[in-house]
Amino acid sequence: MLINNLYKIYQKHPSVQTDTRKLQSGNLFFALKGPNFNGNQFAQQALDAGAAYVIADEPIPFADERIINVPDALDTLQQLAAYHRAQFTIPFIAITGSNGKTTTKELLHCVLSSQYKTYTTEGNLNNHIGIPLTILKIKADAQMAVIEMGANHLNEIAGYCEYTKPTYGLITNIGKAHLEGFGSAENVKIGKGELFAYLKNNKGTAFVNSDDKAVNELGAAMNQCIYYGSNSGGCKGKIIENNPFLKVKIEMENNFDIATQLVGDYNLPNILAAACVGNYFKIKDENIKRSIEGYAPSNSRSQLIHIGSNDIILDAYNANPGSMKAAIENFAQGSTENKILLLGDMKELGSESEQEHAYIVKLIDQYQWRQVLLVGNNFGHIESKHLHFENASEALDWLLKNPVAQAHLLIKGSRSMQMEKVLQAFD
Repeated sequence: MLINNLYKIYQKHPSVQTDTRKLQSGNLFFALKGPNFNGNQFAQQALDAGAAYVIADEPIPFADERIINVPDALDTLQQLAAYHRAQFTIPFIAITGSNGKTTTKELLHCVLSSQYKTYTTEGNLNNHIGIPLTILKIKADAQMAVIEMGANHLNEIAGYCEYTKPTYGLITNIGKAHLEGFGSAENVKIGKGELFAYLKNNKGTAFVNSDDKAVNELGAAMNQCIYYGSNSGGCKGKIIENNPFLKVKIEMENNFDIATQLVGDYNLPNILAAACVGNYFKIKDENIKRSIEGYAPSNSRSQLIHIGSNDIILDAYNANPGSMKAAIENFAQGSTENKILLLGDMKELGSESEQEHAYIVKLIDQYQWRQVLLVGNNFGHIESKHLHFENASEALDWLLKNPVAQAHLLIKGSRSMQMEKVLQAFD
């Protein structure tokens, strides 16, 4: 079936689903395949659940006029998203980077939504499936779109740009993330830089973090740039207070303070990015301030949680060397004698994994902590004086037998480590 014909069906049924467990009556069901699943096997289940049509790329062992056969369901999903994207002339802002993508995206959505009908990536659906699904959720009333792009290998961002067609872009920072897939730190820079390369070739505009050397270098090759940072750019800012929430001073045409609900000085660039983009799109200062102040992080991203007599920073959604270092250094500010670290492995670091975990242990040892718990095989390979556990469940068992009270805790690790499990010890 031609994409323009499929698009006419989509216009009648403008809700797309790839998981039968979430499918609602009238949805279009795309039968995607992966290493551990095959959506084609759920065609009957999808139809029974009320799917208007099933887009399948394998022979289905029964006849039904609601089944649309295509060569590749994923490719068709992306083509449909591209066709839908082409119907809009509004700003499409793409966000990528090693750290802070989702927080920046959420802050930016809050700011832009104060004056424009804005659609954005839900959660962190920032991959080859999530991005087209995000685009297909954008309705005709849209005035702005903010699309988060994650990547773990070269040419991934470039591929996303082909159907997202961003007119604006922002790289939060560039660090040692997904080294296993990218192969090297230089390749991380090249991979993230694919966003700016697309913008340059298509007369787009980049918002550039002047505090990040690698991002700055990529920005220097751009034709159209808007800069922000702690010391330079059209939007500057500095931290006034960090105890525990950030209070920052924004310096643009007018100066004003923002009292955020964000923990960690590493969030300053995320705040400045949102303020900079908001200012560029003529968001009023009072709306920028109110929007950023109203945002509260969730989903294990630098959440400050009070449980009993303990104050806990839960930052267990993801971890790489840059974000781990920043979190530890921020947490170490002031006295550390009553502070406890619960740190899980950093994943996808390839051949540099042992070196990077050794660096984190060395960093930890620069401070006098009340207690340090390291979790995972990667930390287990590093000689240290600290407690070590194979997984979060073992760490939880130890904490249940050795209750913690009146402490400040930082819980951080890669998503697969499920470090949030240890919270059960504090109920």
